Amino acid sequence: MMKRRIFLLLLVVLCTSVAYSQQQESAQLWINGSKGRLAAILQMPERITGGKKTPVVILMHGYGGNKEAQMLSILADSLQAKGIGSIRFDFNSHGESEGATEEMTVPNEIEDARCVYNYLKAMPDIGKIALAGHSQGGVVASMLAGELGSKAVAAVTLFAPAAVLREDAIRGNTFGVPYNPLDPPPFVTIGNRNLGRNYILTAFSLPIYETAARYKGRVCLIHGTGDRIAPYSYSERYHSVWKKSELHLLKGADHGFYPVMPEVIRISTAFFCKTLL
Repeated sequence: MMKRRIFLLLLVVLCTSVAYSQQQESAQLWINGSKGRLAAILQMPERITGGKKTPVVILMHGYGGNKEAQMLSILADSLQAKGIGSIRFDFNSHGESEGATEEMTVPNEIEDARCVYNYLKAMPDIGKIALAGHSQGGVVASMLAGELGSKAVAAVTLFAPAAVLREDAIRGNTFGVPYNPLDPPPFVTIGNRNLGRNYILTAFSLPIYETAARYKGRVCLIHGTGDRIAPYSYSERYHSVWKKSELHLLKGADHGFYPVMPEVIRISTAFFCKTLL
């Protein structure tokens, strides 16, 4: 009877340990953001022994996307296999996160990303923190890096950064939908989302490159030459602004990096291994 009790006790301890380990590898989180709660997934490698802290990359999706975007999910798995953690989240009004679509702006997405950054900083055993973003998420990552500085952000990767969004607002046409940029309506409908007036007004004078230029750390820029949403010239401008940047132009790839996704993952994973490990 005593042996049976000991066995059952050991089984409970083992099951508890396994559950804890799995929770460490991938955990659903809720983080307070600029417009309510943000849904996030923290994906970590096996616990590092010897008191060494784990580096983590914050992954940011583009306009109309979410944390389950294929590229971000694959990159999270690739980083995890190399011993690097990641956290990907839905910006306000996207995916499972709270907030109204009409209230979303680039500045409050920057605040969302800052909230996620602060959440990580408060966690034990978290080492270097890096940023990565696709499309509008790339703009957010670049500006947050500039605001936080290279002491706070270890490295940055931008995937087809959509800095074109400022020019879109100035000329009064976003994703082919026209409007008066000097007096925009309460919202313009783009697909199944409403782009609010305040988004347009803030984008009109958004200091994208001026803010990003304050970041002095290592940067990896990846852009397709076939991108018709955000031409690769925007990454070239980032490259001219950031002296410690590397630029990878992928021939013929579109805004979603079809058909070169494996190459995007390989380049970005290698960059983060080089800068974080």
